[in-house]
Amino acid sequence: MNCREIPQIDSIQELANFWDTHDLTDFEDDLEEVEEPVFELQTELIVPLQPEELEALTILAKTRDTSPVNLIREWVLEHIDNTAAEVQ
Repeated sequence: MNCREIPQIDSIQELANFWDTHDLTDFEDDLEEVEEPVFELQTELIVPLQPEELEALTILAKTRDTSPVNLIREWVLEHIDNTAAEVQ
């Protein structure tokens, strides 16, 4: 692949594929410095669990083919949606 322009896409995977086959120095004239953050950082929350709670969560997450973190996030978002619906 010998593209002469940096693609204007939002897919991280497609950009990674592009840069796997291109050299940044070939595009130095097209680059510009960006002062503001490009990606929004997510806020993390620590949820203390007992070892047996984490084990149960891990087992449940595996049965749903997801990670414990994603399962907790799914539950929190569902609860937020349900609570918001009740308030309205």
